Amino acid sequence: MDAAGSQVVDECAQYAGQYQSGFITTQGGNLLCSKIIHLITNNQVKSQVSKVLHECEQRRYKSVAFPAIGTGQAGQSPAKVADEMLDAITEFSRQKSVQHLQTIKIVIFQKNMLVDFHECMKKREEDSDSSRTESWLSMLKSFFLGKTQSPEKKKSLILEKKVDLVTFQICGESQEKVNATESWIKNLILKEQFENTISDEAIESFDDREMAILTDLQRRNQVIIQLENKLSPPQIKISGISRDVYFVSLKIQEMIQKIKSTEEEQSKAELFCNLVEWRYPGSNDSFVAFDKQTNMQLEDAKLSKKPYLNVKINKKNYKVDLNSLQAIDDQGKTINLQRVSKYEGK
Repeated sequence: MDAAGSQVVDECAQYAGQYQSGFITTQGGNLLCSKIIHLITNNQVKSQVSKVLHECEQRRYKSVAFPAIGTGQAGQSPAKVADEMLDAITEFSRQKSVQHLQTIKIVIFQKNMLVDFHECMKKREEDSDSSRTESWLSMLKSFFLGKTQSPEKKKSLILEKKVDLVTFQICGESQEKVNATESWIKNLILKEQFENTISDEAIESFDDREMAILTDLQRRNQVIIQLENKLSPPQIKISGISRDVYFVSLKIQEMIQKIKSTEEEQSKAELFCNLVEWRYPGSNDSFVAFDKQTNMQLEDAKLSKKPYLNVKINKKNYKVDLNSLQAIDDQGKTINLQRVSKYEGK
């Protein structure tokens, strides 16, 4: 109040007893703001913050700054206050009706209290459901460290996220203490961050299906995925929360292995097709060659000395006797198959 000046003190005295919804609004006085909202002390921090946010939105204010409400003379636990304030801000930001209020700041003066707010955000990180698109810690990293963008000359594909910044204003007795606190916050953020790079030729085979999976992995986890498909071999860089980087890296390795397995199967099928051809009866006493995949499965089963193999012929299920080369459908109808070596007589 001393910093705001006598004008604000007089306004408060004028409006005393006339407050509605637990607060009164005065001019900014000598402070660098247009209005000051004065809260009437109670223990319902979340409710108070929520009311102030809606008041700001209704009055079309573009920004608002909060102190750590209730941690002074009211003596409330900083951890409890942090949790309730962030609850209110999160619920407010998710409302589709919000159009005017763009910036919400929390101003913390006491260094020890910053620990409580950090722990609160860290707990939210651990408890958050998989549908959240960006964590508080990731938001803070974007604010303090900046968002990394790849050079345009590489033409790399980045699966980008929309990041809503959360700003902490750090006030202190000297610039040295402010710098020390900022450095301390950065270190806390970086401890939660990890980066992993996967290099593999199979990444070049990623198509729309794999890209959709990458997009979903990025959306459901606290990571940023960057695909460098112009490098040799191509690379995928995953950065973010350590445990999520590990989880997403495993999923991408599974995708790569699946592509390799599919390519190996295709090569194997091509090889078998060049060696032997399995056929089933067509029209006019002719025979039709199986597709490459089924041809490989039949030959592989034959070489492995398996007695039977289930296949589909014209969308019907058949059980093939690999010794007699006969196939029986679900109704008991039997047809004869052919196995023709392409190297017979050569």
